[in-house]
Amino acid sequence: KLGRVFTGWVQRSFQSTQAATASQNTCAADDNKATSPVPKDCPVCSYNEWDPLEEVIVGRAENACVPPFSVEVKANTYEKYWGFYQKFGGQSFPKDHLKKAIAEIEEMCNILKREGVIVKRPDPIDWSVKYKTPDFESTGMYAAMPRDILLVVGNEIIEAPMAWRARFFEYRAYRRIIKDYFNCGAKWTTAPKPTMADELYDQDYPIRSVEDRHKLAAQGKFVTTEFEPCFDAADFIRAGRDIFVQRSQVTNYMGIEWMKRHLAPDYRVHIISFTDPNPMHIDATFNIIGPGLVLSNPDRPCHQIELFKKAGWTVIRPPVPLIPDDHPLWMSSKWLSMNVLMLDEKRVMVDANETSIQKMFENLGISTIKVNIRHANSLGGGFHCWTCDIRRRGTLQSYFD
Repeated sequence: KLGRVFTGWVQRSFQSTQAATASQNTCAADDNKATSPVPKDCPVCSYNEWDPLEEVIVGRAENACVPPFSVEVKANTYEKYWGFYQKFGGQSFPKDHLKKAIAEIEEMCNILKREGVIVKRPDPIDWSVKYKTPDFESTGMYAAMPRDILLVVGNEIIEAPMAWRARFFEYRAYRRIIKDYFNCGAKWTTAPKPTMADELYDQDYPIRSVEDRHKLAAQGKFVTTEFEPCFDAADFIRAGRDIFVQRSQVTNYMGIEWMKRHLAPDYRVHIISFTDPNPMHIDATFNIIGPGLVLSNPDRPCHQIELFKKAGWTVIRPPVPLIPDDHPLWMSSKWLSMNVLMLDEKRVMVDANETSIQKMFENLGISTIKVNIRHANSLGGGFHCWTCDIRRRGTLQSYFD
């Protein structure tokens, strides 16, 4: 009898699924209905950082707010800016500066479109609204850096869980876009959302100087604990079947292990590390720009660089950035100069002010598309950070076999 009941349930479920599938329309630009699981014309497909770019998400600076000065924010920022966070946490970034950043990103979008790239943007949201979970209270930050929260691997979009409390609800700005991609056949995965309870952070993390940070990082000590998985997508960088990641202030080993298991066996996730006093996001430290070609920050040498050299890769040390000392970089370093976006193997989007790195690319036979995003840099990212490539014209390859 139990067998008959179970068989009947399976048949009804199957018939219901068949009926639902039959009623769905094919994907169109203005169609919100779900479609077949993986249509051949799925708009999401990207395996590396350099295949010809066809579609991209570009972030928004609108309504960007300074995150509250919590322990995880303190561990990721430099002492000279702590007063800024203490004074303006939960409030808007300086209005005049923000206005200039918004204009720069709009121009960046226009240039991408002129280069033949489809550009999508997240929804504007009021990030100043205070929210509360059973474990913490905070205000939001922004939807400026889609690279931080979204990782595209093949035809799958992976939503990162994040590690800053001010970024807990950042995914809301991207949900409309991701649902559209899902309805057009893309895979959509949300990594386990952390509670961000006090146990996720070392509340006594000793931060006094850059020297302290160097010592702690060398000892493998970070502000995030192993209480639960957490990671930012920007700590991963892709090279076909091989994906490289660093343990950082926002990405813990549990988060890395979750990604390893999730992506196996088709992809191999490798942990690499650097001499870095403040590891947070890999792409201003180690930026893969082509098959067998990587930019490696000379101030933060990679401990596993022989892995790349033995595989025949060319390791390039980018020149010292030209950004002035008095330019505000509230959440980043000057090395955003190497945080470039490859439009293909022979075209790169680079800061219009960074003439030294422009010459470096030109010597490599790569033409530079020069864009000024100096004020946008202040919010914590360069071209790679401000974008998430949704579709690149290429196939899955292995570059380390």
